[in-house]
Amino acid sequence: MPRALTSPMLGLGTAVLLTALSGCDAGRARTESAGAATTIDTAAGTWANKGAVPLTTASADARRLYLEGRALSEQLRAHDGRELFRRAAAADPSFAMAHYQLAANAATARDFFEQMKRAAALVDSVSEGERLMILALEAGGNADPAKAMKYQAELVARYPDDERAHFLLGNGYFGRQDYASAIEQYRAALTLNPRFSPAYNLLGYAYRAVEKYGDAETSFRKYIELIPGDPNPYDSYAELLMKTGRFEESLAQYRKALSVDPHFSPSRVGIATNLMYQGKPDTAAAAMDDLYRRARDDADRRTALFVKGVILVDAGRAGAALEEIEREYALDARLADSANMSGDAQLIGNILLNAGRTEEAAKRFRQALDLVEHSGLSAQVKQDTRLADRYNRARVALSRGELATAKSEAKSYAEGAAARQNSFRVRQAHELAGTIALKEKRWDDALAELALGNQQDPQVVYWTAQAWRGKGDGAKAREYAARAADAHVLPLATYAFVRKEARAMSRQ
Repeated sequence: MPRALTSPMLGLGTAVLLTALSGCDAGRARTESAGAATTIDTAAGTWANKGAVPLTTASADARRLYLEGRALSEQLRAHDGRELFRRAAAADPSFAMAHYQLAANAATARDFFEQMKRAAALVDSVSEGERLMILALEAGGNADPAKAMKYQAELVARYPDDERAHFLLGNGYFGRQDYASAIEQYRAALTLNPRFSPAYNLLGYAYRAVEKYGDAETSFRKYIELIPGDPNPYDSYAELLMKTGRFEESLAQYRKALSVDPHFSPSRVGIATNLMYQGKPDTAAAAMDDLYRRARDDADRRTALFVKGVILVDAGRAGAALEEIEREYALDARLADSANMSGDAQLIGNILLNAGRTEEAAKRFRQALDLVEHSGLSAQVKQDTRLADRYNRARVALSRGELATAKSEAKSYAEGAAARQNSFRVRQAHELAGTIALKEKRWDDALAELALGNQQDPQVVYWTAQAWRGKGDGAKAREYAARAADAHVLPLATYAFVRKEARAMSRQ
């Protein structure tokens, strides 16, 4: 699994960039000098990176705890990593990177913003590389991916021999869906450090995104070879197997990950997802109930409720799905986590809108906006959430048949997305324009707009199938419908909205 899929803010309108900070096997990290020359034991001997970003802390204990925590978190063992980062921050409260990592590995959106604020307050007392990393994460959290990419590119320019710098820039490109550039950066990281295992992980996902499944499998197998004692390599390979419809093989790999670490919740999600695609929704939902009972933190609890909700949507049980997301909202309310509460309200609105309950959806979208407006979140997050509200207003208007209003709101949304240079929102603006064109039966315009949308979202692919059907090309309609139906991605509400309809169209 890539770090992006474990973000505590997946439901928030803010599109936070990938923030994985990958590295070596937990058992191999030894020391990091005052100049941050990382020394790693390998089968071939000792490898040292003399050009790494320096770490700023006067505490040897804090440094040791940080490196141990980073090694764990870089393999998606965020819960274990967080404990070490907390101890590092306690040993040296001015250790900016400990707070940075606590933000990057936060269990909730509230924790992310609190720790990010602490890290940002220390940027004037850290090395230039640390400053750029902190500012990039802060920009991503504030829904400014263009600024984040600027900092990441500067980080590589200043520290061209640091594999993590290339990895972070690669993640920025990955978030923009510029997979060719992401692959280039991951390969650069591996040239600097051939044992830098997480680069193989994201390299596999980048190849998967462009449907180079053979290259993806090679990357994941190398990932397993490098760190066979960690769960995530098996989890990532299992996800590729699921993507290509090899469900039983996928289940075996997910179970292997859990045999390494029974607490590795992403693999429990993967097992439930496979079961859902095998037509076993009740068993899949029960697996998420089990995860909720096993949960070690609120991140696991939120994940269990969200995934169960998506499974129920996929099964055509929108009412039951809403109950699970309402439980997630109640959990976030107890935590006073306005950002995630807003994300929950947004998701509830999406489920209601898809179910044709337009007026109820509109109320939840307004609630999503109000929660952020009355919160202590940054001005940038509030501005982005106001922009997202225009997207919601356009969809509600379209559902009501108010085309003039839908077009006006869509135009404002597209202009705002372009002004903010937010690639996620720019793609969403094209998708919105495409759905309006579908409503008006402007098939060629719909195809042109949807082609500029998120091709990793099966719902966009399904809308494209609908445009081809409207245009009278049944073969193309079936082709795109099959692509949408067989996407086999981890739980995604938009996929659940269309999977069965896409399957039916693909067989017409």
